[in-house]
Amino acid sequence: MAERPVAPAAPELVLETEAGSTVMSPGRDYHVGRDPLSDIVIDDARVSWHHAVLRPEAGRWTIEDENSTNGTFADGRRIHERGVGPGSVIRFGNPSDGPCAVLVSPPAPVPERPSVVSMPALTGTFRRPTTVRPLPARSVRIGRAADNDLVIDDLVVSRFHAELRALPDGSYEIADLGSHNHTFLNGSPVTVAPIGAGDIVGIGHSAFCLVGDQLQEYVDTGEVSLDVQDLTVAVDRGRKTLLDHVSFPVGEKCLLAVVGPSGAGKSTLLNALTGQRPADHGTVLYDGRDLYRDYAELRQRIGLVPQDDILHAQLTVRSALSYAAELRFPQDTAKAERRARVDEVIRELGLEQRAGQPVHSLSGGQRKRVSVALELLTKPSLLFLDEPTSGLDPGMDRSVMHMLRGLADDGRTVIVVTHSVLSLDVCDRLLVLAPGGRIAYYGQPEDALAFFGFEQWPEAFEAFEHDDRDWAGDYRFSPFHRHYVTEASAQPRVPRSGPVVITPPARPRSRGAQLGTLVRRYTSALGADRTFLAIMIALPFVMGAMARALAGSKLTQETAMNALLILCVGGVLTGAANAVRELVKERTIYQRERAVGLSRSAYLMSKVVVLGTITVLQAVVLTLVALLGVDLNAPGGEGVLMPPLVEITVAVALLAFTAMTLGLLVSALVRKEEVTMPLLVLLAIVQVVFCGALLKLHGVPGLEQLSWLVPSRWALGAMAGTVGLARIVPGDLTGDPLFRHSAGVWLLNIAMLVVLSAVFCFAVSRLLRRHEPAVMRKS
Repeated sequence: MAERPVAPAAPELVLETEAGSTVMSPGRDYHVGRDPLSDIVIDDARVSWHHAVLRPEAGRWTIEDENSTNGTFADGRRIHERGVGPGSVIRFGNPSDGPCAVLVSPPAPVPERPSVVSMPALTGTFRRPTTVRPLPARSVRIGRAADNDLVIDDLVVSRFHAELRALPDGSYEIADLGSHNHTFLNGSPVTVAPIGAGDIVGIGHSAFCLVGDQLQEYVDTGEVSLDVQDLTVAVDRGRKTLLDHVSFPVGEKCLLAVVGPSGAGKSTLLNALTGQRPADHGTVLYDGRDLYRDYAELRQRIGLVPQDDILHAQLTVRSALSYAAELRFPQDTAKAERRARVDEVIRELGLEQRAGQPVHSLSGGQRKRVSVALELLTKPSLLFLDEPTSGLDPGMDRSVMHMLRGLADDGRTVIVVTHSVLSLDVCDRLLVLAPGGRIAYYGQPEDALAFFGFEQWPEAFEAFEHDDRDWAGDYRFSPFHRHYVTEASAQPRVPRSGPVVITPPARPRSRGAQLGTLVRRYTSALGADRTFLAIMIALPFVMGAMARALAGSKLTQETAMNALLILCVGGVLTGAANAVRELVKERTIYQRERAVGLSRSAYLMSKVVVLGTITVLQAVVLTLVALLGVDLNAPGGEGVLMPPLVEITVAVALLAFTAMTLGLLVSALVRKEEVTMPLLVLLAIVQVVFCGALLKLHGVPGLEQLSWLVPSRWALGAMAGTVGLARIVPGDLTGDPLFRHSAGVWLLNIAMLVVLSAVFCFAVSRLLRRHEPAVMRKS
């Protein structure tokens, strides 16, 4: 019997419209219309809701009009059904100027990629082009603004971002136009560079490739995979292993929970997957691309919500998100664009009713939603969360996990590290780490306890800690490992050679622009803190009144030293109390913002500018309350260079400012906010002891040199020189050379306060570096 011939399959075609390109594969119909659910949506009033359908039939494609009102046209004639192929031009609604669709052959197979992409056909990013255009014969400007030749609707893209230039010899080059988030070639930032077939130009969430005579665009819409291969992290020169050859695949739209006992390496894994602290060995593939190698480009697509809230609690929800958007989006982003994106994430997270509330007034679950909303501003494809349900009651725990389920369903890959096992059933995959950083289980959550042989999670966690069972070995040789790891991983093994060198992320805004934003945000946060405002206003008046009571109407032998000493103590407490908590309480916020491009110097300067202004004003009030109208008994009624009260005010203001920088130094040193108050008391005592009012310091080895580091020593010297303290209160203490009534000595005292301020600020900057993600310590 003769074999019956099999009808050939219709060829794959690309349908190009003004809205973009659609690759049509034989095996299904493609509906055209104004209905948003159509395969090819054409938003034109002349197009019917369901206008036409393209069908693969008997080795070819046909288009059939679905009784549309205004008709479907080919070659200027209205058609009901007709065969179409490469080169066919179809118009909908009008034969001359109706929306046009052109059918073309699919692009030629992509040439072998450079090493930044492994097996592009297996990746989501490079599976199908979003749009296909002919290669330009001239330069093409790319950016967010509507008057670019190629418009990218992406807020992390600058208005005029880059230019694709056609060179006389027929080749092309890509040139960055001073963008804020850089233009990337094969994962590395470039200014001007030649590009060829197979090269990948990254701009925001889009990638462009030259393929044959076409320019293909691939847009990262969020549906990406993550492939973790053989991650190993060791410390103490390799003597202690925190992660031990961890491998697992994470699919698109997957919600993965990572659990395990304390010390199992959950946080280490999180840092390795986000690039905060790259693994010593192994590879992380972001949709087929080496995350470490392309980190400078891909880090914009990674969101990280730390365990502690990354929010200023005094700000309202909308204000907190608005300031974050200002810092994260390019400098040329319009205020209306930022506001629209903030409103969008507020709606997405269901925070409309809370937008005007201060963050501190929200429940724990609502605050976590705001933290997630902050990360969603830049539309990350990968979202990581560290203990998002820590401290929440079971109901809030469930609510947060369902929120994450929704985020994954909307087209993101979500990985959550958690101690809670209450809501694992909403996750797609569960990763259980055993002590030593080894995989004890990876698969569906509902199978985990049965695999371990327990009925409850507490029993399993206790067994991890006390049983000698080879948890990792049992899993490695189980069907679960074969099914969920070995057979589920579509990516080839990509061994890494040499140490990881991660390029720090771009700075979306200049240091000056960041400083302006940070100053406004910090001022708003302090202004909303009523307790801080009350203390800030009351302190100089209280300290000034005490000094006034001691000074009386005139500085005499009995009152002068005590009055000046109280001014020193008041200046030190005023400055140090303002700053001693400010860095440690914001450490989590700083670490996260630094990881996305915040300038260390801009952050520190914002503290210095705002706190310095407040501190100087307080010092002026303190001095005027204490001494205005008091006979300062200066020699001849004159100061060294200026009126006595002005000189003393300058000395107290500089002392308070220097004490403020010293308070920042203490805040950068400590690990917990609770220890700052005892240290503030100790700081005040040291200032009193070593200022020179109680102990003879001049000529005493050791003590004299130590006192040089104490700001009150130089401030008291300047004030004593102004009033001629040695004349008013004769004695060994006042005979100190730094107390002399001379211009040179007074200027030395003032200059030393300035020098100490600079030294303390430099030390704070170095200490801030210690708390940053490893990738940022180079910038």
